[in-house]
Amino acid sequence: MCGQGRLYGVPPGAEIRIDGNALLSAIRYEVEKLRCSACGQVFTAPLPEAAGEEKYSPRARAVLAVGRYYLGLPLYRMESYQAMLGVPVPDATQWDQIERVADSGYVVFAHLECLAAQGELIYQDDTPVRILSLIAENHQAQARAEVQGGARSKDRTGMYTTALVVRSGEQTICLYYSGRSHAGENLTALLTQRDSSHAKPLVMSDALSSNAADETTLIRCHCLAHGRRKFSELEDVFPDECKVVIDALKQVFDHDDEAADQSFSAQERLGYHQVYSGPIMDGLKRWLEQQFDHRLVEPNSSLGKAMSYLLGHWETLTRFLSVPGAPLDNNTVERALKLFIRQRNNSLFYATEYSAYIASVLTSLIATCVHAGINALEYLVALQEHRAEVFADPAAWLPWNYHAHGLPP
Repeated sequence: MCGQGRLYGVPPGAEIRIDGNALLSAIRYEVEKLRCSACGQVFTAPLPEAAGEEKYSPRARAVLAVGRYYLGLPLYRMESYQAMLGVPVPDATQWDQIERVADSGYVVFAHLECLAAQGELIYQDDTPVRILSLIAENHQAQARAEVQGGARSKDRTGMYTTALVVRSGEQTICLYYSGRSHAGENLTALLTQRDSSHAKPLVMSDALSSNAADETTLIRCHCLAHGRRKFSELEDVFPDECKVVIDALKQVFDHDDEAADQSFSAQERLGYHQVYSGPIMDGLKRWLEQQFDHRLVEPNSSLGKAMSYLLGHWETLTRFLSVPGAPLDNNTVERALKLFIRQRNNSLFYATEYSAYIASVLTSLIATCVHAGINALEYLVALQEHRAEVFADPAAWLPWNYHAHGLPP
């Protein structure tokens, strides 16, 4: 300090010191015991009031849920880690505690479904999943078919995890479903809850048939990034032809980035794309058609199939030129699916449809918190501590409004 000036207050600074602990830490209480020399009865001193009645706190359960469904840690791995640090928690016990978290949150998940059904933009995709009880059903069905003289069972054998990322007003809702149903069927089920007075939602997906729903109830958009990827994969084999497509689509994506940087409204973005991206896409379409009309490409070659993909889905791939707010790609939901892909890579499978449902509920709540910028751990703690209020009014306990009860966001 110079000793001459006057001191004025400024915003405080912050210094952080970081420590490390186990996922679950514990307090060990050693209670005194006395035995009567006459009757042999043993008297045990009571625990201090601060110990509480429950062995596992709501925060401990929330840590287990976040570790399993956000970090993707298998329960057996958390069991060995906790044992190494001197706080053993068996995997079966972990599952029991995680079930209690889901028991406090499944009504919120159901309410999020109702809200998502009213959303204006839905991103949709799925990925394979393994569920042991369904795999066993597949084996039984195949055995029955062989006994009856059939070579193959006609029962459905596929298993999928569907992600639906829904923009509803200012909020983003992430919903996951695991089971026999594919993405199109899960979307159809969700839209049965949609108010008939609402306009048709925009639905973005790739062009796989498994994503198809009742197309009369929605405005379908297809992912332009998927179309571009087909040419990126062939760039080494057909460099000149692929360069034409890739360069054209790069300009379109650059225009979309510019519209986002300028914070254009949906209508302003539409006009911007019509002016700057429309001529590029029109020129690209003419060029693609000329390749077939002039027999410059073999239709059944890999390049011909990539071109046919663009031309065959041109209307849905270019929806951003005709409908306000229509996205260009499906990257949002592909990123959302990484939570379940992480679980699949680390844990391989779910034992039953019920355990897959628990995973869907808790991953949906956690992912929705992440999109809302909310601390998912604190949120899951709050749902447990206020379970009665949550069940009475789930709409007041959504990730983006639960802190109105005076709780930390």
